[in-house]
Amino acid sequence: MREPATPEAAAPGRREGIPLGRIAGVPVVLAYSWFIIAAFTVIVYGPVLQRNYPHLGTGAFIVAFGYSVLLLISVLVHELAHALSARVYGWPTQKIVLNLWGGHTQFESFTASPGRSVIVALAGPGVNFVLAGAGWLLLPYPPPDSAVGILNNIFMWANFLIGAFNVLPGLPLDGGRLVESAVWKATGSQAKGTVAAGWAGRIIVVALVAWFIFRPMLAGSDPDFMMVIITVLVCSFLWMGASASIQQGTLRARLPLVTAAGLSTPAMAVPATASVRDLLGFGAAAHKSVVVCGPDGRPQGVVDPAALASVPEAAAGSTPVTAVAFALAPGAYVPEWSKGQELIQFLAQVEGKHYAVVDHNGAVTGLLTQDAVLAAITGKNRRTRQA
Repeated sequence: MREPATPEAAAPGRREGIPLGRIAGVPVVLAYSWFIIAAFTVIVYGPVLQRNYPHLGTGAFIVAFGYSVLLLISVLVHELAHALSARVYGWPTQKIVLNLWGGHTQFESFTASPGRSVIVALAGPGVNFVLAGAGWLLLPYPPPDSAVGILNNIFMWANFLIGAFNVLPGLPLDGGRLVESAVWKATGSQAKGTVAAGWAGRIIVVALVAWFIFRPMLAGSDPDFMMVIITVLVCSFLWMGASASIQQGTLRARLPLVTAAGLSTPAMAVPATASVRDLLGFGAAAHKSVVVCGPDGRPQGVVDPAALASVPEAAAGSTPVTAVAFALAPGAYVPEWSKGQELIQFLAQVEGKHYAVVDHNGAVTGLLTQDAVLAAITGKNRRTRQA
């Protein structure tokens, strides 16, 4: 699987696991959660091997651990296929993380297309099918009941199942990119494709639960306890991933609504040297917001209406406008033509919740708030004005 970068993902690898170095220039991190699945494999699969191959003795648990390592290697190769195929298109890879759920490739920002997205997505399961084929070709050589023969058989089936599972047509699985790209190509909207693929992922979850849990019950038999546990864990992960994809697609669809001009309230600018009486003389009452500008003309504060109203009329001439204003964060002003992802990324880097909006000449035309941007993204309580 592959994911876009997030602020949390950008944190140093040591905070989430053990750095394993770089492969083909890509940092690889072994998350601490991987040891949970490794222990689970040894505890659950070890006794099964010991029962099926009594001659292994306690070595069955070593073989079980070897299975978890081979599974780790298979997932690593899968993720490397994503990273290296993406490199062909110039998509920068931040890192590969191997964890409890297998792993994921973290990309930095990139511009995708339906065709390229499918190629990068299917590169992972494609490599697993190749590894499964290699394991199948080696089956006749080591004795099937030897440790090497058992591990080779496990390696073959593990890669086949990883590849087959990941091509299921729903996000967060790689096959979900097929659905996303098909809808994207048909509608011209990646956001609609992501939402459709997310819902397809939810349908897959329902189908898996029905097949592995409810089907045996309807047939009059009790489902295998371990299969129920594995199904619940895997389907929980898939459901969360599918839901996140639906949310991501929905938010992406609303990006065109995020414009500095459209979401800001009208504002006027006054110099920091002005008094409250000057402010009233400038006609501030006719504006919803007043931005205070420094000697260089750059916005540096916003007048607080409550503080302004509390100034007695007799003191209006001697009270500086800065006394009734709160400071803007350094650089908290945006061009009125800013919009979409570019605007959101900029605001995420600036402290505070208020941003002055300026025109091509640097003159203040409005005041943008973080709440207005969040409302536009989430679709709740949107308030816009004509640009």
